Parts: sequence; C-alpha cells; structure tokens
Amino acid sequence: MMRRSAEELAKMRRAGQVVAEMHEVARAMAKPGVTTGAIDRAAREVLERRGARSNFLHYGHPPYPAVICTSRNAKIVHGIPGPEVLEEGDILSVDCGAIVEGYHGDAAFTMPIGQVSPEAMRLIEVTEAALWAGIGQMVVGNRLHEIGRAVQRVAEAAGFSVVREYVGHAIGTAMHEQPQVPNYWPGTPGPVLKAGMVFAVEPMVNAGGPETRVLDDGWTVVTADGSLSAHFEHTIAVTPDGPEVLTLP
Repeated sequence: MMRRSAEELAKMRRAGQVVAEMHEVARAMAKPGVTTGAIDRAAREVLERRGARSNFLHYGHPPYPAVICTSRNAKIVHGIPGPEVLEEGDILSVDCGAIVEGYHGDAAFTMPIGQVSPEAMRLIEVTEAALWAGIGQMVVGNRLHEIGRAVQRVAEAAGFSVVREYVGHAIGTAMHEQPQVPNYWPGTPGPVLKAGMVFAVEPMVNAGGPETRVLDDGWTVVTADGSLSAHFEHTIAVTPDGPEVLTLP
C-alpha cells in the first residue's frame, strides 16, 4: 500500500480542487430540461481552464467516451452523458475525475432535480451520511475495512442496500489502485491504516435490492430491480490529525 509524501499529497490536493470545481459546475447546471451531455461539456471546460487531464476519458474497454459519469434514477454508476434530458423528480449522480501532474482526484455526488419524492431525498441523505461515516473511520491505526462496516451500518439501518460488485479503491498515480475499499463488512478487517495512504471511498446505495446489471453500452450499471440508487464519493488522505478530504472545495 503506497504512502504518499507531502509533495505528492500537494499534487493530489490540486487534482481534488479541480474535481470540486467540476462538481460545482455540474450542480449549477443540473436542472429540468438540461441534457447530461451539456453537463459533460461544461466539465470539460473546467479541465481545460485548470490545465488538468481527464482520468475518465478513454478509460477501460470499451474506451469511456466522456469526462464525467451521469447516472440517473436507477443507474448506479458509469452512466454515459449524452442527449438524455433531466426531468423534474429525477435524482442524478455525477462522478468526476482529474489528473494534475500525474496525480489523481475522484469524487461523486447525487442530487435532486427539482422537487423529488421524500423517499428519493432520504436515499440521497442516507448515502451521503454513509460516506461520512466511512470517512470517520480513516484514522491512523484503524483497519481499512472498518470503513465499509460503517457505510453498511448506516445504509442498512435506513432500510436500504449496499452494492457489492462496485467498491472504492486506493488512488494516487493511477485512478484505481490496490487495495479495494468495499462498502460493506467483508468478514476480515484488512490492513492497518497509516499516514500518507489515500483512498477513494464511494458508497453506492440502492432503495431496493443490492443486485446490479450492466446495459448494452458496456458501462452503465443499473439496479436489477429498477429501484433508485445514489452514489457519493470523496478522495481522502489518512493523516496524523485524522482524515483529510482532498476533493472538498
């Protein structure tokens, strides 16, 4: 497990601030009548203005075609931006990433589009609370998978389910590094957390069951039962003074 130096963490902070700005732009744009493709174009402008590169564009197989992921309603993660029009009552997850001087930032949020149902709003709030519960476990000397236990406890106490197939991860000079960070208790506590370790923690919580399926585009992951899903993520460094969230504005 890599432990990042002060110089490396400074670069990751800068990448995190680009991601935070992409979030701000996306939040401001995401309204009824706006396409997800328009939000992606605005996020590209942030990357260009800040001199950063996208860690999403052309990633994987098939190559991912955008710089953000926009996952609406029953889409859990990896939704591809395009002509899809946002409607009143939707919920939208936006996942953004950036590279600055070879170091990565990665974060996501879910927001209501206009007025949403009380249950949809509760799902958003619980998922964000689950993320912060996990972040609270990121202290020197704790065990990695206590993060997932905290996430799972919050989500399931609210009557929701935690996705198993997609998890958080270490992050640094690559977007996805080992070890993985499950959003549930995997049965063993994992390695001891040390100062300088950096992880992207990203609970994905479903209103229905935890099962998933992938659409024909090879990327978009949806709930198997068609229920709503929410996703929150931050990039966090473990420090002697506690967790430092690098992707907060």
